[in-house]
Amino acid sequence: MSPDSLQAAVTMPGEDFSRVALTPDAADLLRLLWVQHGPLMFHQSGGCCDGSSPMCYPAGDFLTGDADVLLGLFDLSDGLEPQPLEFWMSREQFNYWSHTHLTVDVVPGRGSGFSVEAPEGKRFLIRSTLMDWPA
Repeated sequence: MSPDSLQAAVTMPGEDFSRVALTPDAADLLRLLWVQHGPLMFHQSGGCCDGSSPMCYPAGDFLTGDADVLLGLFDLSDGLEPQPLEFWMSREQFNYWSHTHLTVDVVPGRGSGFSVEAPEGKRFLIRSTLMDWPA
């Protein structure tokens, strides 16, 4: 996990550590997308390993519920007007990744047509690091 990464605020009850971060490149792209689309959110539903792609949606376009876990809350404002961005994961996926710290990065390529970064010629992906905290 890079010291330059933007760590999400802790949202899991009883925890005192961040489970998810954004690389500086991912944060910059999200700020650009925020201008284009308004408030945003992430949802990670599947994928078994490093390189899985979280989906980025306009906030509220993907309905979350009891089958999802809020892993973190980012503030993209960079000191300006608050820009909260939630990072959700399906509860089933969380069962697999509960011992990892996730970092959202961005790479060249075309992601899913449903994720807002797709027209930019870039895609978000997950880089994971095993952690030794209790889950």
